[in-house]
Amino acid sequence: MRSKYRLGIDAGGTFTDFILASAEGQVQIFKVLSTPTEPTKAIQNGLALIAEETGLSAKEIVSNSDLCINGTTVGLNALITHTGAKTGLIATEGHQDSLEIRLGHKEDGYRYDPDYPPATMLVPRHLRKGIRERVISDGSVRTPLNEDDVRAACDYFIAEDVESVAISFVWSVLHPEHERRAAEIVREMMPNVRLTVGSELYPQVREYTRTSTAVVNAYLAPILQRYVEAIDAYFRELGSKNPVRYFQSNGGLALGKVVSDQSVYAINSGPASAPQAALDVAKPWDEKNIITCDMGGTSFDITLTKDGKANINKNIDFLRYRIGIPMIQVETLGAGGGSIGWIDEMGLMQMGPQSAGSEPGPACYGQGGERPTTTDANLVLGYLNADGLVGGRLPLDLDKARKAIKTHLADPLGISVEKAAHGMFTIVNNNMVNAIRRVSVERGYDPRDFVLMGAGGATGAHITALAREMGISKVLVNKLASGLCAYGQIISDVKYNYMAPAPLRLQGAEAAKTLDALFNDLETKGRDDLSGDGFTESDITISRTLDMRYVGQVHECTVEIDPFEVTEDSLETIKAAFHARHRELYTYDEPHNQVEVVNVESTITGLVDKPPHMKLARGKGAASALKGHRDMVFNADGIAQNTPVYDGSAFGAGDVLHGPAVIEEVTTTIVVEPGWTVTLHETGTYVLTADAPEAGALPAKELAEA
Repeated sequence: MRSKYRLGIDAGGTFTDFILASAEGQVQIFKVLSTPTEPTKAIQNGLALIAEETGLSAKEIVSNSDLCINGTTVGLNALITHTGAKTGLIATEGHQDSLEIRLGHKEDGYRYDPDYPPATMLVPRHLRKGIRERVISDGSVRTPLNEDDVRAACDYFIAEDVESVAISFVWSVLHPEHERRAAEIVREMMPNVRLTVGSELYPQVREYTRTSTAVVNAYLAPILQRYVEAIDAYFRELGSKNPVRYFQSNGGLALGKVVSDQSVYAINSGPASAPQAALDVAKPWDEKNIITCDMGGTSFDITLTKDGKANINKNIDFLRYRIGIPMIQVETLGAGGGSIGWIDEMGLMQMGPQSAGSEPGPACYGQGGERPTTTDANLVLGYLNADGLVGGRLPLDLDKARKAIKTHLADPLGISVEKAAHGMFTIVNNNMVNAIRRVSVERGYDPRDFVLMGAGGATGAHITALAREMGISKVLVNKLASGLCAYGQIISDVKYNYMAPAPLRLQGAEAAKTLDALFNDLETKGRDDLSGDGFTESDITISRTLDMRYVGQVHECTVEIDPFEVTEDSLETIKAAFHARHRELYTYDEPHNQVEVVNVESTITGLVDKPPHMKLARGKGAASALKGHRDMVFNADGIAQNTPVYDGSAFGAGDVLHGPAVIEEVTTTIVVEPGWTVTLHETGTYVLTADAPEAGALPAKELAEA
């Protein structure tokens, strides 16, 4: 770190998390309620809270920070609620409806469901304008660009008060001149409009993917631009000496201008930092196979890291919209602390995906919410402290939680409130287990070969139950778990993706020369961009991927290679990597078949200095952290048992206990089910194992009586 502090801010649907790291190795977490209608207000509230608890003013923190990093859900929320900018599309005539045709089918999982409704179009039909022009698959021009059509489209957009325009022509990646000229006309006639050019944003083969990605970017660009300008101005007022960095869905940092121009990269940026944080937390045990579960107030996000690398998705349907750019694979489920319990038409209890969010929030928040939520269930089961969350700043009302569960679930089902609460707990756990299976079992991974990492403020109450269901015997929960994604942001690097189309067969010297030139051009641009951002050559790393397939296949798979000179001889190395990847994905390969490349990509990373880790003092034994007992329910019979409760702030390195027990940290609560051992590591990570207890360790109940 080059300065005293580094600040990470992760805005979620219910809470906004702040991580403040100092050059001396102190790392602190702070939490405030999110303000979805006014996102910058939560940042102001958070900095005020930091000032209150540390005595450091917002100006003192920001002006002495080498990096202030912001992960935002502004773009995600706009896409979910369809409150983006009024957008127009300029497309090749006859192709303006590709957005609605959607390759002729619905998304996977709903393809044959006649009742599944069509997606809401981000650009309505009357704002999709066809332009007479045509480039064919070899890059040659069959029909020149009709500039009058472009001007007529602009006239209509002006009359309709369009804020943002996307341009996407067929085969523009091989002949971008038509899109560039159309962009010049749009800028001339609509100088204040936000403009997205498909061949510049996503220069890859696949017309529908490129068009959809450009439209999503255009739809979000004005929203992100206003947000970035407000955040940047606010931090400049506080004396920031360095520009604010924004976290991207590809797992890296970027400047505000990049995020506002390439807004699609910021869609799911919050949970995308989880793999980086998980690897850092698990480093003392050299764990590289990690499933990270982040349960906040609104959603449950899962990421998977295999052999130290996070899964990357490209060309996927996200919230029903096709997005081509590389994104950390995040499986999201409507199963947060605010998930609402309800009874379906069959008389069965269900949980989510509806959420109470932060406004009005769970019934126990006392802010007007009346529906029973996961948080209400955890409070009734005794897992949460009624004195309040986030260090008592958010008191919980047990009576309102019981009333909500009794009225909407227990009485209609004819069961006790405790049984209903445990049913809610069990159902939401089963929903989360199914989501974990989607990123592990359904992709060929055995979850028993992974460590389970707890993240988010609500995960700790469910983590041992999830591990038990998945057969996972080791769980890691850091003291910063509630803000793990914000922590992941402050240890992440600057990362940019550079892409180019490369439709060629992988054979011969000419193919090797073409590939090598493409990679060199992309990487030269990347180095220049990072050099302009203050990075030296020694701080820059490069990784490469190619989208490849066997000749005759329709879909391609992504293959990683090292950044070597591409020669005719090294083409065999690339082919071998493709065969191996194809075999890994589909259990077979065809080494006798010809291989072709469709697209290439270089990821250029600027390495950022990491803040030092915290190091805890040796503990005095878990008994010294005992703060009392509470009745808790661990079984479906609804019968409570008196369970010890421990103050996490009083734990020290090496302290050990056995469940059942609860450990209360300021921003999270860890429920330790019977049969689990807990040890606190000096880096501030609780290690929970389902193994036999260490010799001499006492069960929590006996330890409390000692």
